[in-house]
Amino acid sequence: MPTLKPAPAALAGSPPAPIQAGQYVPRVSLRPSEYTAALIQVLHGKAADWRGAQVLEIGSGSGVVLAALGAMGAASLFGVDIEVEAADEGLALLRELGYAAISRVEQGDMWLPAAGRRFDFIVANLPHFPMPPAPVKGRLASWSYGGGDGRELLNPFLAGLGQHLAPRGRAIITHNAFVDVEQSRAMLRPQGLGLRIAQTFLINIPDVKLELLTPAVLAAETGRTIHRYGPHAFADMHIVEIGALKHPD
Repeated sequence: MPTLKPAPAALAGSPPAPIQAGQYVPRVSLRPSEYTAALIQVLHGKAADWRGAQVLEIGSGSGVVLAALGAMGAASLFGVDIEVEAADEGLALLRELGYAAISRVEQGDMWLPAAGRRFDFIVANLPHFPMPPAPVKGRLASWSYGGGDGRELLNPFLAGLGQHLAPRGRAIITHNAFVDVEQSRAMLRPQGLGLRIAQTFLINIPDVKLELLTPAVLAAETGRTIHRYGPHAFADMHIVEIGALKHPD
């Protein structure tokens, strides 16, 4: 995995130029995906749980998930993304929607900008598609890329999760079914955390991604979590909820 750039100074509070109300124009390269829509749908079903919460999103992208949580009454919104464009975009959206006073967005590497902090709720829709690094037209370079097994970002996220959840805190993340949910569960258990599948969605795999999908994953998962009908391919994608085990080992 290429070394990610270290986090520079926070973007919140010192944007390149103030964005006035009505001037926000979203970048096409950061448009929300089916994964984003599914994640927000599950969050809506638990809207009362996020009221008054201190929220962190790793891989905040366009900022729309944080915006949705703001609309549900979260007390503070903190976003982290490795892409400068995403950090700019997310902060601009949150300011446009009136959440500037409770928002902070930083460009940085995974947990570094949140070092030493704990949150009531952590959300993530990380790139974790099993594929090599390859440009996808109309998207940022980091979009979808999860390495050969899809876990290059997922594993460090899970490894650091327990250090950033407040007591009784929870996380909700997207998790492709073909990226070994049981391995994720095993990584969380030593931290006293458990994982449950909150909801499963069927997601279309576009041709450009199907061509890049790691062949061994495609072969192993076709007929299980990947479903092909002629030239069309779909996959099971879970929204999983992570929290303290009721009876840790």
